[in-house]
Amino acid sequence: MLVKIVKLNLTENINILQQLTNEEMILPFPELGNATIGEHMRHIIELLGSLLDNYDSGYINYDKRKRDIILQSDTKEAIKILEKYRFEIDKPNKTLYLVNNCFSDTETLETNYFRELLYNLEHSIHHQALIKVGLYRLPHIKISDSFGIAPSTLEYRKQCAQ
Repeated sequence: MLVKIVKLNLTENINILQQLTNEEMILPFPELGNATIGEHMRHIIELLGSLLDNYDSGYINYDKRKRDIILQSDTKEAIKILEKYRFEIDKPNKTLYLVNNCFSDTETLETNYFRELLYNLEHSIHHQALIKVGLYRLPHIKISDSFGIAPSTLEYRKQCAQ
């Protein structure tokens, strides 16, 4: 079920990117501290890429991810990578090691693929919520009801509506 939800999340990101021009991708939004939709999308893509690219080695270091500027300014390139990840994401769970060096000393924590996939889903939803703030200034963009909203919140809303 987790893989299915992550694939849906990737599809939502692709759907937004398909509606944006490259110029809209690099448009700074004051509401986002002058960040761009493209910068947020690049960040989502690169974190997931860190997980998928390092799955075989078993050592994930989100701090040392690739930072590819083209992903924040070229919708076609960003879509191409997201589609690639949507295809590659269905992997068996296995033990992984998360390497963290954001507190100066390097620390290695045991984790697993599904836990990191869940982290990436939650991370993507968080950035989608920020992206949505910018998208409200682009009224021609159609945003799905679930974009930027956690699955647990969507489920809670369903229960409340009954």
